[in-house]
Amino acid sequence: MLTPCLQCDVYPVYRDPVHDFGILRFDPKTIKYMPLTELKLRPDLAKVGVEIRVVGNDAGEKLSILSGVISRLDRNAPEYGEGYSDFNTNYIQAAAAASGGSSGSPVVNLDGHAVALQAGGRADGAATDYFLPLDRPLRALECIKSGDVVTRGTIQTQWVIKPFDECRRLGLTSKWEAAIRKGYPKETGMLVAEIVLPEGPADKYLEEGDVLIRVNGELLTQFVRLDSILDSSVGKKVSLLVQRGGEDIEVELQVGDLHAITPDRFVTVAGGSFHNLSYQQARLYAIPVKGVYVCEAAGSFKFEATESGWIIESIDQRKTPDLDTFVEVMSTIPDRARVVVTYKHLRDLHTINTSIIHIDRHWSDKMRMAVRNDNTGVWDFTELAKPLPAAPPVRCKANFARLDTVGHPAAADVIQSFVRVSCTMPLKLDGFPRARKIGFGLVVNAEKGLVVVSRAVVPFDLCDLSLTIAESIIVEAKVIFLHPLANYAIIQYDPSLVEAPVKSARLATEIIKQGAPTTFLGFNQNLRAVVTPTTVTDITAVAIPSNASAPRYRAINLDAITVDTGLSGQCGSGVLIREDGTVEALWLSYLGERTPSNQKDVEYHLGLAAPTLLPILNQINSSITPSLRILNVETNTVQMSQCRIMGVSESWISKVAEANSSRHQLFMVRKIDCAPPSGYDDQSLHEGDIILTLNNHLITRVSELDIMYDHEYLDALIVRRGEEIRLRVPTIPTSDLDTSRAVIFCGAVLHAPHHAVRQQISKLHSEVYVSVRTRGSPAYQYGLAPTNFITAVNDVPTPTLTEFVKEAGKVEDNTYFRLRVVTFDNVPWVATMK
Repeated sequence: MLTPCLQCDVYPVYRDPVHDFGILRFDPKTIKYMPLTELKLRPDLAKVGVEIRVVGNDAGEKLSILSGVISRLDRNAPEYGEGYSDFNTNYIQAAAAASGGSSGSPVVNLDGHAVALQAGGRADGAATDYFLPLDRPLRALECIKSGDVVTRGTIQTQWVIKPFDECRRLGLTSKWEAAIRKGYPKETGMLVAEIVLPEGPADKYLEEGDVLIRVNGELLTQFVRLDSILDSSVGKKVSLLVQRGGEDIEVELQVGDLHAITPDRFVTVAGGSFHNLSYQQARLYAIPVKGVYVCEAAGSFKFEATESGWIIESIDQRKTPDLDTFVEVMSTIPDRARVVVTYKHLRDLHTINTSIIHIDRHWSDKMRMAVRNDNTGVWDFTELAKPLPAAPPVRCKANFARLDTVGHPAAADVIQSFVRVSCTMPLKLDGFPRARKIGFGLVVNAEKGLVVVSRAVVPFDLCDLSLTIAESIIVEAKVIFLHPLANYAIIQYDPSLVEAPVKSARLATEIIKQGAPTTFLGFNQNLRAVVTPTTVTDITAVAIPSNASAPRYRAINLDAITVDTGLSGQCGSGVLIREDGTVEALWLSYLGERTPSNQKDVEYHLGLAAPTLLPILNQINSSITPSLRILNVETNTVQMSQCRIMGVSESWISKVAEANSSRHQLFMVRKIDCAPPSGYDDQSLHEGDIILTLNNHLITRVSELDIMYDHEYLDALIVRRGEEIRLRVPTIPTSDLDTSRAVIFCGAVLHAPHHAVRQQISKLHSEVYVSVRTRGSPAYQYGLAPTNFITAVNDVPTPTLTEFVKEAGKVEDNTYFRLRVVTFDNVPWVATMK
């Protein structure tokens, strides 16, 4: 971006392996409305006391000019933590009070010559700024202009400037100090070795604390001269004289190629990205420059909570010392294979971690090598080995471990009805925040391999499911049914692959009562079974809070069971069972809202009465795929005192008391889903309506709302504004509520608005909904955010995903286009993207 507001394409032609600068190329012919001038690079004019101006985009403001005075020329490069930090160079210090947005800005003197490059500042808000000297950028620019290779040499040693008094404590003799001060009277310090990388050229020759005296017979105190000698000696040897504890030590070292230990290629496979360990990272942790570095820990290689920083030691019992070996090993592993991986983290090199990972070569089927092309300024991608087909599954045998419980024989038997469920999602759809979830499911039909599990574990069917049976057998599974409201999914595995005494859980046919004794069997955060006798404390209609920032599936219109034990809050999966082993309720995780303070997702642990599953299970057991219809409303309970005020007659209040002696309540419409394109008709429910009957059945319990599942229309009697009204209320099919198609566009995942969006919004602006975006993608760069709706491409309306794909396909690569967008809060705006 040039001032005034001109934009042109640029191509990176050089980036320094160590120092904080790069060089871009653009075509001057593309600049039409301003004369081009160049800044002369004059590193020799950077002197203490020189008045300077920092010209840049301080704090994101265009064309800010900040003034300052150079105060130091000999500051060591600042360290910025675990990310990139410059080293082996001095920095220039000044007080210009620059902030974010100024990095890379030219630092010019009053004559308009560039004397340094703005690079950083203090994180504590002080006005101090740090500038990169221009000696090495000037050399690189001259090499590129003349068509020469920008050679960069290294002996894999980090040097720092230390004052003479500290050098004396390290062993600098008065003889050499006098010689240095005589040869360089303005110098205040010398270069001292701080880090010598193992297995590098200087290993076993130099040590930390060595004071550098001479290089190739020349007295040397500055980084600029050291860089110059090393850069011109790649592949050759240099002679170094250092002082160590007062003794002169002269060594001859082979100069390596700094570009060779700076990654210029990476591999993507099974959802992760990898390259050889860089000199930058090796220097930061003082380790050898070798190993396969996980630069994006995703897909099959998503280890624990840390996203990067892993070094792969071996895969499938084979060592992977470098990227080429890693590629060879990965090319021999078939899809869906489970292999052993050993790895360690840069922050904890003492610990070797061992995991078993599931190799995904079906969602992420391509293995690609990207190689940086300095001629074109882009990366060249090549497809490597094609995925090997998955090996056929093999029948396995196992027995369940006996649950060591005292006085709970029924719990010991029910354990044989539990399987561990692992759900891996290749795309983040429907606002679901996780890429992998683990929980437990209950086997409800062992002969057919049917398992019930929470939708907080299996949120949608675009996923890989694996079940672990008897802690021994792993089998794949598939989604059979997702309940739109009641927070459970039914999945299925192939029972012919399992030779184990798996039992079908016996489900109760009557709903458990408040105050009833029961046994709680759950699985805690360590995936261990825990058992305790308890009592049902309450059964009441609950409202799981919605997530305002990103709508995602939540259970509504349900009765939840709570019990009198602290274990219930620690367990996300389990059951409530009778003495005879009958399952009275499932214990499930319910995904709720995200806490604004710590950005953590809240999960509620509640019971779901087992009889509510029976109608659905009966259909599935009969090989019928349930096709439910629902009222597009969310309800909450209202007590009789409120009903009286809202116009419910005394006769109906009496009928409620007679029909439900334990709960004198009715249901009020709290929220209506967004209207269809045709709008609501005069037969639709309104917010605030109190439901009396549906198809002549008085509705006082949540379970009685299940009548909607099998009817296209419901004859409803309601109270609206104090009057009883009869309606013929339409229900909606649930087949369209789950996402069945997704498009990845410029780093954004697009699909039709899912059910949670329709529950929380009053109007759908289009069927093109932004579910998530990838950091660093064009969608991220240009502000296309999750929960946005795309309504048009280049002013052509795109009400559906099909029409969007059609219009987006007309946009040529590397050209700008316009998107008309509406936010979740109904604010329209226009995005220009490339």
